[in-house]
Amino acid sequence: MELKKKNQISKAILAMDDRFYLPVYNRYPVVLERGVGSRVWDVDGNEYIDALSGIAVNSIGHCHREVVEAIQQQAEKLIHISNFYLNEPQAKLSQKLSEISGMDRIFLCNSGAESVEGAIKISRKYAHSIGRGGDIISFSGSFHGRTLATIATGGLKMQQGFEPIPLGFKHAEFNNMDSILRTVDDETAAIIIEPVQGEGGINIADPTFIKNLSVLCQKEEIVLIFDEVQCGIGRTGKMFAMEHYGIQPDIIALAKALGGGFPIGAVLSNKKVSEALKPGDHGTTFGGNPLACRAALAVIEVIEKENLLKEVNEKGEWLRARIDEFRGKSVKDVRIIGLMVGIEFDFETRPLVMEMMKRGVLANSTAGKVLRLLPPLNIRMEDLETIVEVLRKSLKTIRANG
Repeated sequence: MELKKKNQISKAILAMDDRFYLPVYNRYPVVLERGVGSRVWDVDGNEYIDALSGIAVNSIGHCHREVVEAIQQQAEKLIHISNFYLNEPQAKLSQKLSEISGMDRIFLCNSGAESVEGAIKISRKYAHSIGRGGDIISFSGSFHGRTLATIATGGLKMQQGFEPIPLGFKHAEFNNMDSILRTVDDETAAIIIEPVQGEGGINIADPTFIKNLSVLCQKEEIVLIFDEVQCGIGRTGKMFAMEHYGIQPDIIALAKALGGGFPIGAVLSNKKVSEALKPGDHGTTFGGNPLACRAALAVIEVIEKENLLKEVNEKGEWLRARIDEFRGKSVKDVRIIGLMVGIEFDFETRPLVMEMMKRGVLANSTAGKVLRLLPPLNIRMEDLETIVEVLRKSLKTIRANG
């Protein structure tokens, strides 16, 4: 899968982007044009295996026929009406999300950051209703979005230059119960955690830590929020990552894979915290529009009908066995759950990603030294084999070049 040289079309488009778009992305020099399944093609005709899935968004591959047809059919009927009125796909999606999660209430929005913001608002409204403060505790290595409130939950690097940062946010060490106990007080409204930290490098929460955290939150009437924006909707081999831990949080934030490529987010909450809200406390113009909801319903239907959770577990175990072979020289750790893969090296991994891209595989560097792989849940085994082989060859080249 050696790539061709860039032609004048891609050069012109890259120049256009460089001239007009806000310079906030450190893009790879590729202009993608179309995709089917786990394959994408750029405007120069180069073919790639997509091992990133739009950062865990295209969970059932690019342009899955059933999702495309659902979007086409809905677009011909009704696209947007606002939330002054109800649409049937919204009602059906709310029911479906409640059924598969065990949560009582659903709020639909447009993105992961919006779903986290919604979770924070619900938490604070509930906390104030029982006489607690409004502080939100998050964890080291976390990523919950790029709005002002969500960067307040993250590290200092994301906050620099955007001061003053909103108040009412505290931080504790991931997987460290003593750190949480030192941070919690009567002003704590909620604790938000990614069961699997995606941007942080595929860091998996310890089961004992999660259970102790749940017990603490129940005892102190603190809202427990699971941010499953990246790890939810089948990515870990369960529909929700919470299922690995045998606990039920008060709120779940979703987005990314829920729409299979179409923008949608969701806040799922239990009855206890939901009852604190009344009409006018929260809302959205575009959230829950019939087009997005119809796409999400189709995605969930495909995951269930094609039994993709079973596939994810089987492919994840196969990948674990193959990638474990890389342990040793320059590989510090391998972290895998389902089809969330983090390989930590002793060097910055962006050059490795570039080398893999030259060989026709799209991957990602996160947290500096971690190679992140998030292939579609229904990726073909031969494509997984190619990904591993390309990684092997690319790593050999990187090592040879020092």
